[in-house]
Amino acid sequence: MSSDILLSARDLSVRFGGVLAVNKVSFDVRRGEVFTLIGPNGAGKTTVFNLISRIYTPTSGEITWHGEGTPLALTQQAPHAIAALGIARTFQNIELFEYATVLQNLLIGRHTHRQTGFWNEVFFTPATRRAEVAAREKAEQVIDLLDLQHHRDSMVAGLPYGVRKVVELARALCTEPKLLLLDEPSSGLNVEETADMAFWIQDIQQELGVSVLMVEHDMSLVSKVSDRVLAMNQGEEIATGTPREVQSDAKVVEAYLGTVDDVSSLRRVA
Repeated sequence: MSSDILLSARDLSVRFGGVLAVNKVSFDVRRGEVFTLIGPNGAGKTTVFNLISRIYTPTSGEITWHGEGTPLALTQQAPHAIAALGIARTFQNIELFEYATVLQNLLIGRHTHRQTGFWNEVFFTPATRRAEVAAREKAEQVIDLLDLQHHRDSMVAGLPYGVRKVVELARALCTEPKLLLLDEPSSGLNVEETADMAFWIQDIQQELGVSVLMVEHDMSLVSKVSDRVLAMNQGEEIATGTPREVQSDAKVVEAYLGTVDDVSSLRRVA
């Protein structure tokens, strides 16, 4: 296995009753790249995310994590252990604590790194105070990175949808991930907000060195930030390559448009 591989999936399949949602899908995510899953609704993209996050267990196949040291089989890890390995995730539907502030939500993302015990917390020992300061410093760094200073002390419930999307991204970054899973980050955003999201993703990749695995429908965002793309349809891989290569693939065009004669239409979307 090449040392630049961070996560590898081999022959992933998952069946729900009589429905084969994912069928023998294989891919690698390299260190420092943005790798994107595309495809029509129902293609199995989010199911792949749920397999990596351990929300689902594959019927067959393997997912291997190459974060540090000996490779680990993710399918043998408990769901609550995934964040501690260095894998963070956002969701299609925003999952935040609405009646907490932005800063409080970000500090929740730091709990993966807490090493103080119960009694240290009860008596607020010097070790606990140092941990609190370190957590606050990291949260403030992420707030500065994503320009959330104005919203630091705002209740999430009162924030516009686009800002809440950024807050969820910020909370994921507070876990200091090696791999960030972004599930449709542009969903519900306007054109300007989508352009900002592309900027944040590029900063996360280039400045923080975080690898990104993304599910996305907006082909302009996909083309702008992705190093490689895997296209899926009906649970199966139909093409892998650069954004331009995948958008030009006849099977991909047919999956989106129902015909192989309108490749120019798909290109114009990008």
